[in-house]
Amino acid sequence: MGKLTINSYEEFEKFEGTEIGVSEYHTITQEQINRFAEATLDHQWIHLDQERAKTESPFHNTIAHGYLTVSLLPYLWGQIATIENIKMQVNYGIDTLRFNQAVVVDSQVRLRAKLVSLKNLRGIIKAQLEVTMEIKDSKKPAFTGAITFLYHFNE
Repeated sequence: MGKLTINSYEEFEKFEGTEIGVSEYHTITQEQINRFAEATLDHQWIHLDQERAKTESPFHNTIAHGYLTVSLLPYLWGQIATIENIKMQVNYGIDTLRFNQAVVVDSQVRLRAKLVSLKNLRGIIKAQLEVTMEIKDSKKPAFTGAITFLYHFNE
């Protein structure tokens, strides 16, 4: 299935309970990790010190911040589905999230998404997605979870 374009609640509703799709792979670079560290003030050596990580880390290289991988959700979700005819989209919540495996620098990750439920709350659409961030050539995902977006459709 290619990228979906959804224009209304009724179109969205047709996908309830089904896997919507899978994004393209995105490579997590050291530069991206460094910039995330600057933005979040999280300068832990396991993310930034490649030389030390080679000898002291069980991963033998730097790893992405777990929250860096989570912050890619809207971007990767946007590769799976385009929600049109909306005033805005709001990140509403993360109901569950489990980090399953570290993402080593230069790994490629992608998002797999299933629409678990869709509710119309007086014109605001609450979409809960089951998400898995897969790591290329790895059996274990980076994380699994349930996230919720709110969509304010135009009338």
